[in-house]
This record gives sequence, structure tokens and C-alpha cells, in this order.
Amino acid sequence: MKNRGGFMGEQQTKLMNLIEKNIKNDGTHETKIDHLSIIRASTLTEPLHSIIEPSVCFIVQGAKIVMLGEEIFRYDSSQYLITSVHLPIRGKITEATKENPYYCIRLGFTTEQILEVVTSQREEDSLPPKRAMLVNKTTPDMTAALIRLLKLLDSPQDISALAPLYQKEILYRILQNEDGNQMKQYAILGSHSQTIKEVIQVINDNYAKPLRIEELAKSVNMSLSSFHHYFKLITGMSPLQFQKMIRLQEARRLLLSEGLEAAEAAFQVGYESPSQFSREYSKVFGLPPKSDVKQVQENLSKRKPVYLDSK
Repeated sequence: MKNRGGFMGEQQTKLMNLIEKNIKNDGTHETKIDHLSIIRASTLTEPLHSIIEPSVCFIVQGAKIVMLGEEIFRYDSSQYLITSVHLPIRGKITEATKENPYYCIRLGFTTEQILEVVTSQREEDSLPPKRAMLVNKTTPDMTAALIRLLKLLDSPQDISALAPLYQKEILYRILQNEDGNQMKQYAILGSHSQTIKEVIQVINDNYAKPLRIEELAKSVNMSLSSFHHYFKLITGMSPLQFQKMIRLQEARRLLLSEGLEAAEAAFQVGYESPSQFSREYSKVFGLPPKSDVKQVQENLSKRKPVYLDSK
């Protein structure tokens, strides 16, 4: 077991024991605690495309990289990765073995939960927006709260009363940590971060419809240039690039899980040109739709594992 400073000594041992007591197999495991899942992987993975929801991911053992647009975030067992809005990402586990599996604790959160922790909204809390994803150092206080939260899996009768308290403490520790104010901005009404978060939700809900950039900017009282600036600052992508990633990931899901033909999947996610869809699909996933689906199905038949830490 490697020790990188985030989960140290006795605390790390306790957390590992709790995970191994409840999780025996590779995969993403939802728990009896709302918004809490545990990911286990005993092998390295190919890049996985997914939409990650607002959440914090603590690696307990192993390492991973997450790609947002052209930006790469690396983190390991000394760190956590926090995502403040829904984002299309690629993730790849880079450190995992059968003897020392990759373990990650994922805790989802809502804007309301952040606001419960924020006791005041002082003027100095209003900071310029930054990327909606960041990596920071895990503190002993966070680890202690995680241990208390996972212990509840052994006493289900206590979950409803105590889990919200421990989840709130974890968010509190994160907000008190370096860069915590940036996360807070996504919950404070009227901030640029919160405004772009609303726009992201609109795009996610209406990805198959034509994107009217001017109308979106007007709806949040921003000039077109300011809208583009803040959107790319927060997501690492332009609005059109963001929509394209959402469309392509949904199209891939339709191809794999519902067995649609490429042209039909393209139409359902908003493409008018099948040839354009195929070109953009190949650029993102490395193969044309039909070949990509065949390869994924072959990997599944060989029982190559897929690990999801987002929905």
C-alpha cells in the first residue's frame, strides 16, 4: 500500500479496512448512503468518456488522470478532485494492481448542501471565476470525516440521522481548504460562476436543440464576449464544443445500450448530417461509430472491466 501523505498511517489503514470490508469486486459500487459510491479497479483502464456531476472524489489508493477539454488533472492518494458543475470528461486510472487496487470514494453534492455550509456571503467572498474542476490536498480532518461516514455502512439504522452531518462536515472542510472559495461561488446567487452553472444546465437539458449563443448570453444579462470568456474560463471549452461533447457522449450511449444505427443516434442527439457526426465521433472516440461499438462489445465479451466514477 502506497502512502503519499493524504491518508496517513492509522487513518489510512482504517479507511482501507472499511472499504475492503464492503467492496470485494472491481467496479463502481453505490452504497446505502445517498450520493456516496466507491470505485475499485485492479487493472489500469483505457480513457473513459463520461459526464461527471458536481462531486468530490477522494483517491484512497492508486492514481488517476482526468481530462477536461485540453487540460489534464492528475491526482492520487494525497489529493481529491472536486467538480462544481456537470462536465464532459475523459478519465483514466493510471495506478492499480491486483495486489494494490485503485480505490476512490465519490461523494456527490448539491448547491443546497453548499449553501447550508456557507454561513455568510461576505463581499470579499466574491472572487473571479476559475475552472469548475480542481485538485487539492486531502487533510487529516477530511479523512477522519470520511472514516465516520463509511463506518455507517455497518450500522444502516444510523445512516438517515448521521450521514447528512458527516457529509456536511466534509463539504465544510473542503470550503475551508485552499481554493474553497472558488467552489462556494457556484452556489452564490448572482456570481458569474453560478450564472454559467445555470447555462450549463440549460445546455445539458437541451443538447439536441440548436445552440443560440446570443440568446443564452442575453438570458443571463451578459455581453457575447463576456459570455464566451466566462464559459471557457469555467469549463475549458467554448459553448459549442461543450454541446458537441455532450451530444457525442449521449450518441455513444444510444449506440451501445439501445443498439441504434449511427444515423438514427446522430439524429436523436441533434446532428443533421450523418457524415459530420461520423467525422466528429471518430475524432473524439478514435474510431467511426460502427467500429467503435464493435470494439467496445469485443472488450466486454473478454470481460475487460469498465469503471465509472460519474453518472
